Amino acid sequence: MILSRRALLAVPALAIATPAFADTKLSERAIGDANAKVTVVEFFSLTCPHCAAFARDTLPQVRDQMVTTGKLRYVFRDFPLDQVALTAAMVARSLPPERYEPFVSALLASQARWAFARGVNTTEELAKMSGLAGLSRAKFDSTIADNDLRNAILADQEDAEKTLQVDSTPTFIFNGPGAKNKKAPGELSFAEFAKLVSDASGT
Repeated sequence: MILSRRALLAVPALAIATPAFADTKLSERAIGDANAKVTVVEFFSLTCPHCAAFARDTLPQVRDQMVTTGKLRYVFRDFPLDQVALTAAMVARSLPPERYEPFVSALLASQARWAFARGVNTTEELAKMSGLAGLSRAKFDSTIADNDLRNAILADQEDAEKTLQVDSTPTFIFNGPGAKNKKAPGELSFAEFAKLVSDASGT
């Protein structure tokens, strides 16, 4: 899904996060061995149907055949395409790091229900789901009102746009001995993804 120009302009002006803040909620969210030969970064939006399809159809094979075997480190980077996705990203990053990826996976798997169902209150649906992940309602309410977190996520998104020319989701960046910031946009099949990992590994 391509970022519209720009769905998030209604948010407050960007602010630079303090180091302490960046070390917590904005610390890297990843799965896999930190010493893996290849690192892949996925820029995704929690309201992107293509991201949801990739998470359903391709990522399980990537996890089983590459991440758990130590061949690949997989890093998640927020690239919210709208206000709903931004709020969801804020909530996900307010959970303990070990709960981040399962929560994101749950949101993508149920995207049609909480993000797009007719008449749905997305905030209330997110509150319910985050409650199941252990986030109290008071913490949820303070999280979605946290302008520092909101602005830091948007600043990171803007940096990706400027430095890596990311403009759609999902977009994957492959790094390894055979590749430096190799960009591959779109809903990749497992075969396509595996070929890019192989190229990045230099094999």
